[in-house]
Amino acid sequence: MPVNLTPAAAKHVTKYLAKRGKGVGVRLGVKTTGCSGLAYKLEYVDEIAPEDALFETEGIKLMVDPKSLAYLDGTTLDFVREGLNEGFRFNNPNERDKCGCGESFRV
Repeated sequence: MPVNLTPAAAKHVTKYLAKRGKGVGVRLGVKTTGCSGLAYKLEYVDEIAPEDALFETEGIKLMVDPKSLAYLDGTTLDFVREGLNEGFRFNNPNERDKCGCGESFRV
């Protein structure tokens, strides 16, 4: 299954890449950390790595490293505003549980 962006997330990424003045897209991944075991990572990238899985949605290139792909398969990245807070939200169908603070997850 592909990895996707919502229109709101794509708009935010496009705006940030324009402000940054460079970049080809966003790399999504996971790292081992937290009380539930895994945490999401997101970074703006200037070059596509040869080993990256490449997805394009809403005109944005999304790269996922091979190790993370199994955990992120089918994920949709959203950008939400709730009150004074805003940020990216990972809607991952593979998540079985999240820690209480919301910083990490388990598949």
